[in-house]
Amino acid sequence: MLGALPFFHIFANITVLNGMTMCGGLIAILPKFELKPALKAIKRHRITLMPGVPTMFQAMLGADAEALAAMKSVRVSISGGAPMAVELKKKFEQTSGGIIVEGYGLTESTSIASVNPVHGVNKAGSVGLPVPGTQVLIVDKDDPARILPQGEVGEICLRGPQVMRGYWHRPEATAAVLGHGYLQTGDLGYLDEDGYLFIVDRLKDMITVGGFKVFPRMIEEALYAHGSVREATVIGIPDEYLGQRPKAFVVLNDDAKGHVTADDLKAYLRTRIGKHEQPASIELRDALPKTMIGKLSKKELVAEEHTASTRKEQLA
Repeated sequence: MLGALPFFHIFANITVLNGMTMCGGLIAILPKFELKPALKAIKRHRITLMPGVPTMFQAMLGADAEALAAMKSVRVSISGGAPMAVELKKKFEQTSGGIIVEGYGLTESTSIASVNPVHGVNKAGSVGLPVPGTQVLIVDKDDPARILPQGEVGEICLRGPQVMRGYWHRPEATAAVLGHGYLQTGDLGYLDEDGYLFIVDRLKDMITVGGFKVFPRMIEEALYAHGSVREATVIGIPDEYLGQRPKAFVVLNDDAKGHVTADDLKAYLRTRIGKHEQPASIELRDALPKTMIGKLSKKELVAEEHTASTRKEQLA
């Protein structure tokens, strides 16, 4: 028997509702993600397919041994909604015994556009191959009419039957993203030699440090590789000399709190990322803001930093 746990995820309609209905599978629906009820549902129904966002998989790794044992029934997990750190994917697969396939999609593409194959090459760090009937293009972010060759980083664009016709009664907004005959997603990425799509970051999240382009995801990946980091997110903050600098917000694992400091993490990063990518500061927190479906949210942190910067200017 097949089972699934939707969690009101971006893939829910296609991967869960339609997919499970077509194959006669059981669907266990929860009103929102909470760790204990989710693990209880997995154990009770012996769930075999579980879609979610990265923070959900991270939370499950913090469960006790008995709860984790219940996850052995899960054969395949589908991650989307936000980039998944390679280290998190490895840890979850080792713990659960199942595999995670990462996928990519957005509202304007009516859900999924690409996904790693369940039976085939599952590339860590990639969001997989385009789904049937879908074309993925990489274009110059400064000249969307110019399609870039394989391996070059640019804006991810989509063509396919699932791509929207336009925004309701918003012709200017529609022309801005569909004016070249394909959907401009606002995400940066590249295609490798096998046609697998790799997301580098959101175009709007890119940080410019003294003329250098810095992608928050690269810093976040480096932080997740530290065994004491549970969650991490990076934003750009104003800098009088360089224009912007990265700032990292980190939640530590429970056993690392009080033992690992922000200075420890900064020292760790010095050997793993470039000088211009080094965070101006690292702030340790007990929790980070999340969206309704559990994705880490940067906008609250950006707003906080903007407010703090404005107050500092007023006092100066």
